[in-house]
Amino acid sequence: MTGQAVRMDVREVNKRVIEQFRAGGPVDGMHRERLVLLTTTGRRTGERRTTPMMFHRDGDRVLVIASNIGAPRHPDWYLNLVAHPEVTVEVGDESGAPRGAVARTLEGAEHEPVWEMLKTTYPFFAEHERKTTRAIPVVALVPNTEG
Repeated sequence: MTGQAVRMDVREVNKRVIEQFRAGGPVDGMHRERLVLLTTTGRRTGERRTTPMMFHRDGDRVLVIASNIGAPRHPDWYLNLVAHPEVTVEVGDESGAPRGAVARTLEGAEHEPVWEMLKTTYPFFAEHERKTTRAIPVVALVPNTEG
C-alpha cells in the first residue's frame, strides 16, 4: 500500500470516528470515554482540522500525546497546535458543546514524571518511544478562561 493510500485510509477512519462521536453513540472499535476530538488551525492553510485521539485526564487538563505511533516525525496536529495553541476540545466522557482550550507542551521537569506515568499506564507509548529517536511530546490542553 502506498503512503497516499494509507493517508486516505486514516482520513476515512477519522471521518467515521468523528461522525460517530458527534452523533453521541458508540464509536466502532474504540472506547468513547477515552476519546477527544482536537480541532487545530492549520499552520500553513489556516483551515480548522479535527483529529480524534485518546487522552488522559489530569485535573482540569486534558493530556494528549504526540507519539505518531513512533514515526520519525511529529504528527501534523501537533505541529499545528505549536503554531496556533488556541484549540477546540470535545471530550468523550463529557456532555455539552466543544470548548476552547490552550495547548501547552510539557517540558523538562514537568514532562518527565508525566511521561513516565503515561508509559506505565499505557505501555504502548513505551513501544512508540522505542521506535523513534525523537522526544515524544505530551501536550496539556487547558480550558480557555478568556471566553
